[in-house]
Amino acid sequence: MLNKLSSFKMTKLVTVAAAAAFVFGVGVKAHAETLTVYTAVEAEDLKKYAARFNEDHPDIEIKWVRDSTGIVTAKLLAEKNNPQADVVWGLAATSLMLLGNEGMLQAYAPKGLDKLDPKFRDSANPPSWTGMDAWVASICVNTVEAAKYNLPTPRKWRDLLNSAYKGHIIMPNPNSSGTGFLDVSSWLQLFGEGGGWTFMDGLHENIARYTHSGSKPCKLAASGEIPIGISFAFRGAKSKAAGAPLDIIIPEEGIGWDMEATSIIKGTKKLAAAKTLVDWSVGEKANKMYNEGYAVIGITALAKPVEHFPPEVASKMIDNDFKWAASNRSRILAEWQARYDSKSDPK
Repeated sequence: MLNKLSSFKMTKLVTVAAAAAFVFGVGVKAHAETLTVYTAVEAEDLKKYAARFNEDHPDIEIKWVRDSTGIVTAKLLAEKNNPQADVVWGLAATSLMLLGNEGMLQAYAPKGLDKLDPKFRDSANPPSWTGMDAWVASICVNTVEAAKYNLPTPRKWRDLLNSAYKGHIIMPNPNSSGTGFLDVSSWLQLFGEGGGWTFMDGLHENIARYTHSGSKPCKLAASGEIPIGISFAFRGAKSKAAGAPLDIIIPEEGIGWDMEATSIIKGTKKLAAAKTLVDWSVGEKANKMYNEGYAVIGITALAKPVEHFPPEVASKMIDNDFKWAASNRSRILAEWQARYDSKSDPK
């Protein structure tokens, strides 16, 4: 009887303990911190980013709000007086500079900041943003479609002014796409303001349409819907690795580039969790993750070659004046809109 009673008590104790553990587990999940993170990172990479972060910090859940660079930037500016985001993880550095000028960013020096290439951080101390990786402009040429129309392979930006390309080129709208903006701002730097707009006037004659996504022109070229897409090298390399008949052209004059960057939004009520995410975003594990797609990363010592990524990329990256691009962004976009928006895809 005593043994049965002891057994009953032990069973009940185990049951209660199990129930307590279940309640505790639910309680931990229920009380996990949720960060609202705005991003322009490629959609297919978001699950990977969150999963890798949660391997180290399972107590912080990420709620993604994802769109193209221009739309995310506009959304953040519209929410200036009532911020909805806690962190931006993966937005153009030029956009973050613009937000910084509006006083919207929380300065923070993350752990491991000293390992970043100096180009991959705000120059202020402490910085208001830190870089992750660089994406660079390129021309994606579908070799099968180009041959069908007897199109020569462009080697320079100015080659795209050839009338043979009329109706065979797609590029991103810079008002929506960070890639589109880095293209436009780099042409204005490469060719001078007057020369840059003259170049774009000629290019516009050959453009079939402007997309609202930086990766879409290369995706459309990869699928054969258009022979030539002005996009970025990461997307071209990824599509080529999947078997697309693409040449990834790095124009001889030089290429525009920008950084995907991270910042805390001033006013977040979840500052501790936000700092944890930003600490992780500049660390070695995160940089190795970025290097799976991007050849140029914040911790340059960790960078390894990326399959199908043109080897001349680093030597062709222009000395990009990010401050000029950020300061003149609104003016440049308004001018572009007035000149060329008639060929943009519907929003």
